[in-house]
Amino acid sequence: MYVGIDLGGTNIKAGVVTEDCKIIAWDQMPTGASRRDSEIIADMAVLAKRVTEKAGLALSDIKSVGIGSPGSCDNKNGMLIYANNLNFRNTPMRAEFQKHWDIPVYIENDANCAALGEFSYLNDPAIDHFIAITLGTGVGGGVIINKKLYSGFNGAAAEIGHFQVVMDGEPCTCGRKGCWESYASITGLIRMTKAKMAQCPDSKMHEFAQKEGKVSGRTAFDAAKAGDKAGKEVVDEYIKNVAEGLVSVINIFQPNKIVIGGAISKEGDYLLLPIREHVSKFVYSRDIPQTEISIAKLGNDAGLIGAAMLGK
Repeated sequence: MYVGIDLGGTNIKAGVVTEDCKIIAWDQMPTGASRRDSEIIADMAVLAKRVTEKAGLALSDIKSVGIGSPGSCDNKNGMLIYANNLNFRNTPMRAEFQKHWDIPVYIENDANCAALGEFSYLNDPAIDHFIAITLGTGVGGGVIINKKLYSGFNGAAAEIGHFQVVMDGEPCTCGRKGCWESYASITGLIRMTKAKMAQCPDSKMHEFAQKEGKVSGRTAFDAAKAGDKAGKEVVDEYIKNVAEGLVSVINIFQPNKIVIGGAISKEGDYLLLPIREHVSKFVYSRDIPQTEISIAKLGNDAGLIGAAMLGK
């Protein structure tokens, strides 16, 4: 058995995970992000022990603890170098955690953990190269090469949302302009939806936004499915933005498989099928086996499961 911890800016989640990627017990607590790093790590250890007890296990039954965190991680030295919105700067996370529980501890970026979770759950011996993309507030991703996470020489690789797709395009939170994240994220989708709604006061998008109480990532999709022309134009543009980025990702890595996660992935085939069609037309490789693109399976559990699998 393994314990996985998903450290977020709002909550800390922990779970006991089996060899075959099933969560048998889990719990969470508020992060209290303004606190000192040592206090947060102490709570992580408390939570890890709590879920072990909830699973009916002794501490000795747990082989390792894996921690998925936002920011830049150095697993070799057990350090969390930097985490946005948390007071972690060059924090010796492994050593701090082991003050409370003397057990092997692994640390990795949360998006990388999500990719490892999806890959481990897939458990397909024919797949050596794998990428998981998360379309959320931003665009996250993780890359697996030869069945191992790829994090670069400094642990900061696979910031997959931050290659440029439009020169001098929309501003990105990273400080650049025109990043894929600015066009393929739900944030970008909402921006496009609002702009189209302003141009089209008769669009059904207004009705769906009013029902939900806000403009969301679902607004244009719901309107498009109801036959709204303006909504479909937004959806078509958004899907093209996602697909164009995927073309570049495939051209660079040529993975066996890419999975798409995040809330927008719940659109299923309505999102997936046109993405596949666009990618098949424009990907550079021809007349050879092609990358399979699918919807991710684990949802919000991917990061926790992947963190647990760091020690497998």
